[in-house]
Amino acid sequence: MAEIGVEAEAVVGQYEAFAAHCEQGSSPAYAEIARALVRDGVVMELVCALPEGDKRAPELLLGAVRFLGGPVGSWAEFRPWLVEHWEPVRAVVLRRSARTGEVGRLASMLPVLASLQGPLALVEVGASAGLCLYPDRYRYSFDGAAPIGPADGEVLLECATSGRVPVPGRVPEVVWRAGIDTHPLDVGVEEDVRWMASLVRPGAGERERTERLMGAVRVVAADPPLLVAGDLVEQVQAVVRRAPASATVVVMHSGVLSWLPAAKVSAFVGAMDRVLGHWVVDEAWQCLPGWPRVRPPVATDLTLALDGRVVGYGGERGESVTWSG
Repeated sequence: MAEIGVEAEAVVGQYEAFAAHCEQGSSPAYAEIARALVRDGVVMELVCALPEGDKRAPELLLGAVRFLGGPVGSWAEFRPWLVEHWEPVRAVVLRRSARTGEVGRLASMLPVLASLQGPLALVEVGASAGLCLYPDRYRYSFDGAAPIGPADGEVLLECATSGRVPVPGRVPEVVWRAGIDTHPLDVGVEEDVRWMASLVRPGAGERERTERLMGAVRVVAADPPLLVAGDLVEQVQAVVRRAPASATVVVMHSGVLSWLPAAKVSAFVGAMDRVLGHWVVDEAWQCLPGWPRVRPPVATDLTLALDGRVVGYGGERGESVTWSG
């Protein structure tokens, strides 16, 4: 692989980091596959031939295999199937994205959203199917306490707190919701829903996460949001201008910026400087501007920020929130 050495090094680093993350997150099969893949010259040639950036992401490759009914339980099964079915796998990778929106993260974001003067008009960038645009339709339990939220809400999000978290006593009032994504997903399309389910990692908690996903899909299907296809930098101001004047605009995103090149992140931060409204961030610290306290004490946590000020850190799936604000 000498002729693709530089590209191969980047892929190796990406897959090894993913493997370490899967080991921590109790997905041993994915960890095994990711570690073995970077030692296989044939498969590495295939992966490195994909377009640079998120098209080489392990989440996307593994999701494509699952979507097509391929085996992801072990490298011994995965490797020959992938090589034999590479062209259909490649086609799925090229037309899909691994960003589907982890609805559980709304639990760690809720203390921020509930603190804002309502009613709210939510604009989510990188919205995928818009599952995270419904913080008012899910129920939440903090530290095992009685849930807040609609009594008939079928999705329950649980979150452990640390520090002086301003645990809300109610969910925010949301009167308008819109999402921006380069390729929005439609919860009314069976193939799109099946794709989202394919991205749920196998292993501990898989069944619960899949049930939560399907519950959120039903919530969105009952009252679909406005979804705009386009670039987040180019579209954010135009979409914000469509929000009702009587509502407080909140631009929000979670786990989106790490998929973008640095130049695009900088352009988006610049665009947000010109947007009237609040800005709620839940992102990996490495892709954020140099705000104070941006790096979380737990490496896998995401950094929570409101209007450019870090207020806390949320678990990867919203299962915890630590306050620093």
